[in-house]
Amino acid sequence: MSDPLLFEDTFTITAINAQKYDRVSRLTCTSNDASLTFTLDVNSELYPCAVGESLSLAIASTLSLDGKEDTRASWRKSAWATRLSPMTTTMFATARFTVSRRVPLRILCEAVFVSFGGLLLYLEGPYKKLAPLRIDHVYLLLKK
Repeated sequence: MSDPLLFEDTFTITAINAQKYDRVSRLTCTSNDASLTFTLDVNSELYPCAVGESLSLAIASTLSLDGKEDTRASWRKSAWATRLSPMTTTMFATARFTVSRRVPLRILCEAVFVSFGGLLLYLEGPYKKLAPLRIDHVYLLLKK
């Protein structure tokens, strides 16, 4: 069984754009080592954020700690047995991947587009760090 935790890193919020929609803000964040960036739409009433705050972002293939595939029944179990317990919010999504070459840096980069039913995530960084994300459905877990 492969590791269900596909990606995990800590980011700092560098900008917040709340101009386009009511109750939705677009967070722009950079990893602590500046190799990764992401843009994420969040409901600003349910998950208020401020520039300079630190966020822990994790992407997993399942919420079960033992790596078993999620079923409808697993959602009904208590949160203490899942990855949800230490995290503040979670979203389930369909992912799409592209590979590109950043011209100024001459490195192979990967861009990951994830749609959470209208709220979007765009994650960009080195191919090696994002290669495990090449699956169809993912869970995003976010904690301040």
